Amino acid sequence: MNIIIIEDEKPAARLLQRKVEKLGFTINQMLHSVEEALQWFSTHSQPDLIFLDIQLSDGLSFEIFEKIDIQSAVIFTTAYDEYALRAFKLNSIDYLLKPIDEEELETAITKFKNQIQKNAFSTLDFATIKRMLINPIEKEYKTRYSVKVGNQIKIVNIDEVECFYSENKGTYLHTKDNRNYLLDVSLEVVETELHPKHFFRINRKFIIALEAIQEIQMHTNSRLKLILPTYKEDEVIVARERVNDFKDWIG
Repeated sequence: MNIIIIEDEKPAARLLQRKVEKLGFTINQMLHSVEEALQWFSTHSQPDLIFLDIQLSDGLSFEIFEKIDIQSAVIFTTAYDEYALRAFKLNSIDYLLKPIDEEELETAITKFKNQIQKNAFSTLDFATIKRMLINPIEKEYKTRYSVKVGNQIKIVNIDEVECFYSENKGTYLHTKDNRNYLLDVSLEVVETELHPKHFFRINRKFIIALEAIQEIQMHTNSRLKLILPTYKEDEVIVARERVNDFKDWIG
């Protein structure tokens, strides 16, 4: 089986490659931009399967399909919101939200193999998908959280939040007045509930509010250290593979 990855973040591409190869498959090629992909497709036969990131460093990956008649099956690997993606999910396409879960990856590949056996691929309407991504479905994001304080329930408005963090298998909300509240959902769930313009997941442990960032410092291994007004329990470090996205997020 001929499989390629089109992903502009090389660490993310290598991580996906390791996960795919762990399932017993080989990645034949990794491409990192629209231009590189166009050059590669012009001199190579089309693969059986493409793992495709939607937003590449030099544009949307749909530009590839506008110029080349791609017949390969496609599995999206994307940070786009799950609910918008559901609006245009086709039988011939699956998608994996970053960070990619290994079980979901295996399910997607199994679906692809089953479709091969049934010869069930349909024509991919990339123009429709592109329009939906550029004008995604409007989603309502959390404006407050209810937390338990003793025998009472307290309402914490989202503009009071400095960060969310995980610790000892628990998920906590940290407020600007230096208080911590335990939530009853995982950090992964919290990430889907927050407006991406105002909150960013910098690593596996932290989600940070943009307006809470007091200072950004250079750190070891090309990472960044964030200084927050009241949270001082641990260092708040932007993971190396998230630095570029973080810089784009802060503008």
